[in-house]
Amino acid sequence: MSERGEEALLSVSGLNKVYGSGAGAVEAIGSLDFEVARGELICIVGPSGAGKTTFLRCISGLLEPTAGDIVLEGAPVTGPPDGMAVVLQDYSRSLYPWLTVADNIDLPLKAKGVAKARRRELIAEALDAVGLSHAGKQYPWQLSGGMQQRVAIARAVAYEPQILVMDEPFAAVDAQTRAELEDLVRHLWQTLGVTVLFVTHDIDESVYLGERVMVLSHAPTFVLEQVEIDLPDERDQLGTRALPRFAELRARVYELIQTAKTTTYRDRPVGAV
Repeated sequence: MSERGEEALLSVSGLNKVYGSGAGAVEAIGSLDFEVARGELICIVGPSGAGKTTFLRCISGLLEPTAGDIVLEGAPVTGPPDGMAVVLQDYSRSLYPWLTVADNIDLPLKAKGVAKARRRELIAEALDAVGLSHAGKQYPWQLSGGMQQRVAIARAVAYEPQILVMDEPFAAVDAQTRAELEDLVRHLWQTLGVTVLFVTHDIDESVYLGERVMVLSHAPTFVLEQVEIDLPDERDQLGTRALPRFAELRARVYELIQTAKTTTYRDRPVGAV
């Protein structure tokens, strides 16, 4: 069961990852245990070197864990699952510059075997959802960085995933664009009902976006603590960030990250998940 007491969409238990063997072995993930309910928006933060990239590669089936189980919708994850879409930080590498925006979105749909008429519908709906209905015939290099990341999000949305995994997707854009994209993610999450797992280095962003913030320790990684974000469902960049409760939650997450820098897997708090 998830933190909400509901049947979990994603379940991770005893996840461990060790690189190499013998004296040169490096343990990136000590043990991770958590669950994500359907329709939840969880942000994941941690100090540099917390193994967030390794963790995401395991979750998305791109890297085989050393031990543990990852289950999505009741099925073990042994490779990239059909029900998951991933949005990466570097949009410039995730989009093909020689393909139009529409063709970039179409590519994974073709690979999935979606019929042509349905692909056209999904592309149009996804571009509309991210505010780029006019850009289908343009090429990525003709768009700003923020618009390119919207295309990457549209491609993920068009795939109709059960869970959307986002790996620091706004780290490469300016502050104003970042705020707009944050609001876009919450809008898509609320309107489409997709489950979102969002990794970020930005503490304010994690508190603003999430229903829950999962704080990871320094490697070898475990979940230090999960912070419930009891802010109003309707959020805006000025009003929400000005709330006293926002400041309290931000301070709590910051405090945990500082603790995470010096807490080892062997020293983990009693009862840590």
